[in-house]
Amino acid sequence: MTQRLATPEKLRTLQRKLYAKAKTDPAFRFYSLHDKIWRSDVLAHAFALAKANGGAPGVDGESFAAIEASGVETWLAGLAQELKDGTYRPQPVRRVTIPKPDGGERPLGIPTIRDRVAQTAAKLILEPILEADFEPNAYGYRPGRSALDAVREVHRLLLAGHTDVVDADLSQYFDEIPHRDLLRSVAQRVADRNVLRLIKLWLKAPVAEQDERGHWVMTGGKRRSKGTPQGGVLSPVLANLYMNRFLKYWRRNGHRDQLQAHVVAYADDLVILTRGHAAEAMARLRSAMPRLGLTVNETKTATVDARSQQFDFLGYSLGAHYRRWNGKWYLGASPSKKSVQRLKANVRALLVPSNSGNWLETRDRLNRMLRGWAGYFCYGSRGVAYRAVDAHVAQRTRHFLRRRHQVASRATRQFGDHRLFGELGVLSVQALSRAARSNAST
Repeated sequence: MTQRLATPEKLRTLQRKLYAKAKTDPAFRFYSLHDKIWRSDVLAHAFALAKANGGAPGVDGESFAAIEASGVETWLAGLAQELKDGTYRPQPVRRVTIPKPDGGERPLGIPTIRDRVAQTAAKLILEPILEADFEPNAYGYRPGRSALDAVREVHRLLLAGHTDVVDADLSQYFDEIPHRDLLRSVAQRVADRNVLRLIKLWLKAPVAEQDERGHWVMTGGKRRSKGTPQGGVLSPVLANLYMNRFLKYWRRNGHRDQLQAHVVAYADDLVILTRGHAAEAMARLRSAMPRLGLTVNETKTATVDARSQQFDFLGYSLGAHYRRWNGKWYLGASPSKKSVQRLKANVRALLVPSNSGNWLETRDRLNRMLRGWAGYFCYGSRGVAYRAVDAHVAQRTRHFLRRRHQVASRATRQFGDHRLFGELGVLSVQALSRAARSNAST
């Protein structure tokens, strides 16, 4: 995720004007945007954002350090000239795979730094325009919105009685978006042919993968007709734009009002919450998606009665929860078992026997991991999950320090919970939660 850097005032003023024009005139098409993408202040801020976001080099191996050593201003001037005179061509996207939370692997595209900066510059200009048209129930990758906001909205709708739920999943959404229809969606707002050409170039960029001998193998290219690769800077905005077609269809065709069915979407993660009409909502979802060139994953899509069942959404389990202290059921939200298990796996991976690094540095890495997890999983019923996390962290840390200090016993005296979470400075997520509640009440 891009780190937050202050947007220069001149650029911010331009973005406000673009958004205001798009918002007040829904039919307006923007004809002169290309010259703003290669503007020096836009490219300079795009470079700063790309650098703050970090990331590995692309197929050319060029790093931020190398660019800065040779002179950023000269490098940006060269990119600006290529964009201005139309000679700019994106390089192939380096493909890597990352493990998916539920098993398997997810392909990730890594553009070169040059292409990341160019895409970031385009995003700075296009996002305010496209943002003005997005439906309010879309939460993914949008300014001022977050996954946690989407979770809160789902929980709010459950409490309001929308407990018959379609827990939906789309098959390979980012890879299946049709280029022609996506470009038509962009063209409804953007009439500048040079900008449309740039977007098409990025969509058609070849994908490069290394074989066992280290040779590059190219796929895709001009013949590619669908997909906006995850990892591209502009991909989240384009993915939101295409999903917005479904969200608008749902509202304009009266499905929300007829079925009392509210869609909450975060990129390709979506749920439909209804009052007794989950089956009808499921049927209309199945009917709509093929017309968009998309496929509902039938094995992962199901209807749920949240009064007696749970469903997972963005790392949270929502629906029926049980209060042990009074034996009553309630509609709640809590960190999902999968989310807790993923954190435990990350803790185990850090505190492995082969980790011979400095203890303080290891502890600080562990604490950053725990703080980030607790920062997101700060909503709903957290007690059970937090206790499980603290117990696991204590066990793994104790085992790690016992091996390091060659303690023969289980080391429960030498490295008890009180010392681990006190003198040794390991973060307790339960203590973090108590501190947050205390600060909120003062």
